[in-house]
Amino acid sequence: MASSSSSSAAPARGGNPLEELTGRVKALEAGFRAWMAKQPIHVEAAVTTAVGVVQGGALGGLMGSLTADGGSPFPMPPPPPNANPQAMASFKQAQALAGGPLVQARNFAVMTGANAGISCVMRRIRGAEDIQGSMAAAFGSGALFSLVSGMGTPNPVASAITSGVAFAVFQGGFFMIGQKFSKPQGVSEDTYYSSTRSMLQNLGLEKYEKNFKKGLLTDHTLPLLTDSALRDVKIPPGPRLLILDRIKRDPGLAKAQ
Repeated sequence: MASSSSSSAAPARGGNPLEELTGRVKALEAGFRAWMAKQPIHVEAAVTTAVGVVQGGALGGLMGSLTADGGSPFPMPPPPPNANPQAMASFKQAQALAGGPLVQARNFAVMTGANAGISCVMRRIRGAEDIQGSMAAAFGSGALFSLVSGMGTPNPVASAITSGVAFAVFQGGFFMIGQKFSKPQGVSEDTYYSSTRSMLQNLGLEKYEKNFKKGLLTDHTLPLLTDSALRDVKIPPGPRLLILDRIKRDPGLAKAQ
């Protein structure tokens, strides 16, 4: 009897390991987002920037190992002696784009870290992830990339501004294209829930967006939300507390849209 009961219990405990791992990862991610949402803006920006730096550094190191200085039979030649400033500027630009793993890791770490940090700050200030915040983050990351990589020689300030503007223009174009093709249906309706969607994504509560839409709880109603209103649209107590706390802490959500 004992052996049969233990053998029948084993399959009950053993599920799909991949699904269990995925569920744990999603739970950790949701918990991390909920923790981040409760932090002051400078803490969230610092953590987001650090994560972006690590990701960018890893990507840059990998890309740098595939460039000319990372093992190619045609390494980059040294700069010519007594080169004029224009020639040195061209050499610096080529070196920034074709450096070794450490150079590329540094460049990408600065670029992605700045982009992630500025995006976080703009999202908290504006209450949603929009094209203005995206372009501001791209400008900052492009300008810092130009300064750190040395592409601005002999006029680093002008080159930083030019690079920032170019990054911002490209990012703005990609943002508009993504918005146009990501959700072709119901776009006009979704514009009333942009701040709500951004808030729920930051809290890891994306699945409750449909509850807001069923109750017609648009961005305009965010400052007026109460626990009873969220309960009426079938949102559980835990998520209700997180949503109300985020609205109270975020000035962009607490005021009328």
